[in-house]
Amino acid sequence: MRLTQLPLTASVNKPTKTSLVALGILLGLSGCGENNNVNQQDKQTAVTPAMVDDTAAKSSLAIWPDLKPAIAKDDALEAKIDALVAKMTIEQKVAQMIQPEIRDITVEDMRKYGFGSYLNGGGAYPNNDKHATPADWIALAESLYQASIDDSVDGINIPTMWGTDAVHGHNNVIGATLFPHNIGLGAANNPKLIEQIAAITAKEVMVTGIDWVFAPTVAVVRDDRWGRTYEGYSEDPQIVKAYSYAIVEGLQGSVNGDFLSDQHVISTVKHFLGDGGTENGIDQGDNIASEQDLYDIHAQGYVGGLNAGAQSVMASFNSWHGVKNHGNKYLLTDVLKDKLHFDGFVVGDWNGHGQVANCTNESCAQAVNAGLDIFMVPTVAWKPLYENTIAQVNNGDISQARIDDAVKRILRVKFRAGLFDKPSPANRPLSGKTELIGQASHRDVARQAVRESLVLLKNNQGLLPLAPNAKVLVAGDAADNIGKQSGGWSITWQGTDNQNSDFPGATSIYAGINKLVTQAGGKATLSVAGEFDPQQKPDVAIVVFGEEPYAEGNGDIDNLEYQRGDKRDLALLHKLTAQGIPVVSVFISGRPMWVNAELNSSDAFVAAWLPGSEGQGVADVLFTQADDKVSHDFVGKLSFSWPATPQQTQVNVPLAQHNTEQAQADYQPLIPYGYGLTYQSTASDAVVLDNLSEDNLAATQTLVDLPLFERAVKSPWSMYIANASERQGLSSSVAQNSALTIRTMDRVVQEDARLVSFNGSEQGTVGLISNFPRDLRAYSNSDAALSVSINATQALQKPLWLGMACEGDCRKQIDIATQVNTQVGEWQSLSFSLACFADEPMDFAKIVMPFYLATDAAAEIRFSDVVIQAASTENTIKCN
Repeated sequence: MRLTQLPLTASVNKPTKTSLVALGILLGLSGCGENNNVNQQDKQTAVTPAMVDDTAAKSSLAIWPDLKPAIAKDDALEAKIDALVAKMTIEQKVAQMIQPEIRDITVEDMRKYGFGSYLNGGGAYPNNDKHATPADWIALAESLYQASIDDSVDGINIPTMWGTDAVHGHNNVIGATLFPHNIGLGAANNPKLIEQIAAITAKEVMVTGIDWVFAPTVAVVRDDRWGRTYEGYSEDPQIVKAYSYAIVEGLQGSVNGDFLSDQHVISTVKHFLGDGGTENGIDQGDNIASEQDLYDIHAQGYVGGLNAGAQSVMASFNSWHGVKNHGNKYLLTDVLKDKLHFDGFVVGDWNGHGQVANCTNESCAQAVNAGLDIFMVPTVAWKPLYENTIAQVNNGDISQARIDDAVKRILRVKFRAGLFDKPSPANRPLSGKTELIGQASHRDVARQAVRESLVLLKNNQGLLPLAPNAKVLVAGDAADNIGKQSGGWSITWQGTDNQNSDFPGATSIYAGINKLVTQAGGKATLSVAGEFDPQQKPDVAIVVFGEEPYAEGNGDIDNLEYQRGDKRDLALLHKLTAQGIPVVSVFISGRPMWVNAELNSSDAFVAAWLPGSEGQGVADVLFTQADDKVSHDFVGKLSFSWPATPQQTQVNVPLAQHNTEQAQADYQPLIPYGYGLTYQSTASDAVVLDNLSEDNLAATQTLVDLPLFERAVKSPWSMYIANASERQGLSSSVAQNSALTIRTMDRVVQEDARLVSFNGSEQGTVGLISNFPRDLRAYSNSDAALSVSINATQALQKPLWLGMACEGDCRKQIDIATQVNTQVGEWQSLSFSLACFADEPMDFAKIVMPFYLATDAAAEIRFSDVVIQAASTENTIKCN
């Protein structure tokens, strides 16, 4: 979806239905597979000294290895590339570097400009039809390809290429095989299986005429609060390294064999670099690891992927020591291209260049100069970016040599992939072979992957495996929910708004259990709420529950407690155990979570992660054959340590080079990395998971003040202004709209405050916003307060609203005019308990605006130092 630019406006404390509808449009924020950063006008941040790219001065290239290129230099190919580049105009070259999205271009745009590539984001489909058929995908691929090679307009016929996020199968296409997400595959620790999965994914992608896949993700996750944790294979860089090699080879073929044949696609190792190590697990945040750790921990997936011949690398949204990676020449050029000898191309992430200091979505010479070869530029920003980049080459901001290097890299990959020689998308060998989409043999491999990904954490009295002829109650809201078991990046970007009918050919966990049990003469009964006929008391209950689907940004949380404040699944477990029914819990999640109470209430507990479309793989392992023989034992082992408390979010097994006696002493998870029971395990093999503490330690959790605007706007927030019809981000020291003017001012130090002049013609708003919702429950559940330093130059005659807003149709605002008027013309610090903003429908788990001021009065307001205080003071206003 796109972010409609509407402001946060209201003139009454209680939101009207109309205002909430407008607010819902305003807060319809989206992210990287669909719209993972807000239009640049909505997210400019102040440039601080920390954002200056000085990393090269404090870095050491000696840390990085000299990788031998996986593909030897081909002089004949290089001569062919040079000859083609020599014929190209600057306009044609820049067009190769522009990657728009299918919702924002037409076939005629492709014919006119000749884009080097294009993409579909998560939740984007041909004809904007979620249920587009493979024929629809092929038709779009064919039409854009033919337009790209039509030289009647632009005089050049370089074939374009289509990139897609096929991250656990061809997950945007109805009916495709969906494999377990990466976290589950990491638990399987089977690189050969991973290579097979990648090869199948390549085939299903090629059926739809697509050339290029944005996978694998090789993030090494350090903080499980990160909403992309499930995209990581393991906290162990060595598993990630081995898997990266396997997946790249499965997608692209072997460099010594069928490399980029008509059975394979171009792969993308992503996101370079350190996305799994941001502070506090904040998506797109700052990684402050040392350079040695950046290599030892976060770069190992690139060593594996580049050794397998990966042809593209995607730059990451995150920063390293305050410098956005899309603009970091040291990482993109000095390290990746020069030291690691990567000769493919670097593609950006969804408008990631617009987050570079002094850049916008429409203009970013810094990214090109840093080493970005392809701008991923969805939305209509592609046209001004194209025009501005041409102008920047012409005026010398970008050198012709840098442009030529980028284009040569793009052409090199296209030649290696045979795009100049292959038939058009509709005429390739696998194109249109719809029987390959969700083919039975593909689903069999996915089913195997489900079996191998399951990790048995608890099995009291050997409850598992179960006899298939038993009376089985299957409960929980994930039991018959293919969308929930598949997670994010499943048909839609966030994996939400799906029904079982959106997954033809797939099997829910309940359906798999029911089939197996029925065939053996048993009886499986589905009841989400755990109801059953008292005359037919079940022998066992299998309760399938877990996290709701989410993708990047929206999945960020502030601690690992499962269902904090809403223990409905725990209540279901209690209900069943109180009736003397043995309970097997099957936990669906994208990360390890603090589930002590749920573990206590389970006789057996299985971490099933996000298994994808083949839910019957769960039944294969939980039950024996009719003759009591075990068909499939548990083989999965934890590739992530399991937390002992909700606050233990960074519990990672010590790496070999860091494995000191102190590191071992500090490593205190509830369940260690590498753990997993089998049916041969004895009591001595098991971690005791009974009578665990159910104290979430909220009372003892140490919170610190959370600055939102202190001297400058703090990440991940950005400042905006709005009137009745539109909102804009701040990209300079002065900005205005029809309702107000805002400028920086000096209070204590340079530009540490803002002066807002409301003209009274309509309601104006100034506030802070994040491109993704943020979890602030730890503060709302404590005695925290929102504090702001404020100064009104004259008494306010109308309300001045102080408010907060969350994702969806929810916000709360209070009139603070009375408090402000007590010291007109003077600075004062006002503090308001977060309880003032806690009424329904406010959801502190999904805050997108932690602070805004709004009024329709003619007033001059100065403010600074906006902070969420960890604890109220005696001066905090409590509200009734």
